[in-house]
Amino acid sequence: MAYHLAVDIGASSGRHILGWLEGGLLRTREVYRFENKAERKRGRLCWGLEALGREVIRGLARCRELGHVPETVGVDTWAVDFALLDGKGQILGDTVAYRDSRTQGMDLLAEQLVSPQELYRRTGIQKQIFNTLYQLLAVKAQEPELLDQAESLLLVPDYLHFLLTGKRSQEYTNATTTGLVSGEGKDWDRELLKKLGLPDRLFGPLSLPGTELGSLRPALREELGFDCRVVLPATHDTGSAFLAVPESGGHWATLSSGTWSLLGLELPHPILTEVSRERNFTNEGGYQYRFRYLKNIMGLWMIQNLRREFGSPQGLPGFGELSRWAREAGDFPSRVEVDHQSFLAPASMAQAVGGFCRRTGQPVPETPGELLSCVYHSLAGSYARTVQELEDLTGRRLSGIHIVGGGSQDQYLNQLTANACGLPVTAGPTEGTALGNLLVQMIAAGELKDLEEARKAIGRSFQIKEVLPC
Repeated sequence: MAYHLAVDIGASSGRHILGWLEGGLLRTREVYRFENKAERKRGRLCWGLEALGREVIRGLARCRELGHVPETVGVDTWAVDFALLDGKGQILGDTVAYRDSRTQGMDLLAEQLVSPQELYRRTGIQKQIFNTLYQLLAVKAQEPELLDQAESLLLVPDYLHFLLTGKRSQEYTNATTTGLVSGEGKDWDRELLKKLGLPDRLFGPLSLPGTELGSLRPALREELGFDCRVVLPATHDTGSAFLAVPESGGHWATLSSGTWSLLGLELPHPILTEVSRERNFTNEGGYQYRFRYLKNIMGLWMIQNLRREFGSPQGLPGFGELSRWAREAGDFPSRVEVDHQSFLAPASMAQAVGGFCRRTGQPVPETPGELLSCVYHSLAGSYARTVQELEDLTGRRLSGIHIVGGGSQDQYLNQLTANACGLPVTAGPTEGTALGNLLVQMIAAGELKDLEEARKAIGRSFQIKEVLPC
């Protein structure tokens, strides 16, 4: 039995999931889970990459304890955040999280160097104030000595692969989210780097998903008592999640539903038009140079924050309870713009939602159920508008929406989405990101022929629930 290990790390938790093929079906087992969160450090919101690295290694050790040593392993995480390394491989400065405010005003600085129109024509990446481009300009403005000392830039999963192998690599799908990769050229835009005044030496060759980095570092092999090969998945979690949708006919959109909602289509070429930029769509690189043409929507981050605020000494309410409260509150009439800046990192999500409603002259939700109803319906409305924009911009009539990821378990939101979009919805698999990670490893190992065969295996192996609009 050949085992493969997906290390899937999100902004709030990480998990190690073993996968293997058995009788033509894809089997999985979660073997390790750990918490992850950004913490204040010297006044900034930062990630603890060393701690993350230790958790990755603990999960590998757990595999050995269970007698399921993987033949390959790959790591995927969120996008845009990075570590700067010196020549000895030591991290320079802090690994600042994307929700930190250090990038405030960096978009205006960038526009003095490259117009928004030219930037989009070059990269096809939507403007988000936390994009790596703006984070690097913040480093340049606030801590220029770090850029002077740095020899390489590694996004978070690249750094974790470096800890495993000792090899510095930059994986393509995640690199595209930086806003520094050419949409047409599929490589770092060297002319853009020069215009922005960023050191060219930080940006090395890009590696595609399926690339084998090699064995574990000798010291790590000795510590674990085994060796395995490190294979790059689509290291951007959305890149992996989009691979785990079951095969279907027609034009189905994919909604990767978690802390963020990523709603879009797979396309063979980027759409770099001005109207696409104005609608704030992004062209993220995918497996085998597919493009994920999508919009980033705030997603379940808002629900997760409300859940924490509704907690008590006895614990947090379950997500099923939250959806029941929202359902009981009915269709509360107020709606919010879920992508408004005020919802990115508020001290209180309840106050942020109430404040938005008050400023826009709408009824202010007061009870937990009213707040949740407002957010749930606002999310579904945002999905519906995005579906209409996708059809307008691509000229495709959508047949339905595949929802993958943890949010696919929220039956109430699934139904609201189907209703708002007027399209059938399929929900599942839940661990879409980890499954997409595993599929790339299995294709690289020759156990699955190609992505088409892999997606058929997904459809056979997992329960996919259908939701019709009503």
